[in-house]
Amino acid sequence: MDRLDRKILRLLQEDSTLAVADLAKKVGLSTTPCWRRIQKMEEDGVIKRRVAILDPEKVNTKVTVFVSIRTATHSIEWLRRFSEVVAEFPEVVEFYRMSGDIDYLLRVVVPDIAAYDAFYKRMIAKIEIRDVSSAFAMEQIKYSTQLPLDYMLLDNAKSNED
Repeated sequence: MDRLDRKILRLLQEDSTLAVADLAKKVGLSTTPCWRRIQKMEEDGVIKRRVAILDPEKVNTKVTVFVSIRTATHSIEWLRRFSEVVAEFPEVVEFYRMSGDIDYLLRVVVPDIAAYDAFYKRMIAKIEIRDVSSAFAMEQIKYSTQLPLDYMLLDNAKSNED
């Protein structure tokens, strides 16, 4: 990975539909070397996939709920089962195991409070949970799918090759 790869990644994070020729021009490469770099980053798993980012209002998922979960059980088997249960719910868009007072944190998107209540009831019917606390987001101040790239480890020798 070098500075050119980082430039390519920055541009792809902004718009993954850019044509390779346009992308190559923006980073100062010809098309084939740029395409090869993208292919390599896909093969290496740096680029996991390319997706469309939807407007939550237009797809009627404008309510974001952060669900804090505490459990009395901390076994690997329970976590496996809980992970399977959570994976079944399309409303859950993020799922984390946490340190501190909360064991798990979910980010759930739904149309309204009634839809969240239905989700909650379906979830607790499938697996035992000690405590569930829900916090409804009042306003989204910042949202980005773009990862900061300044922390990337770069191979300086490769920068001089292209």
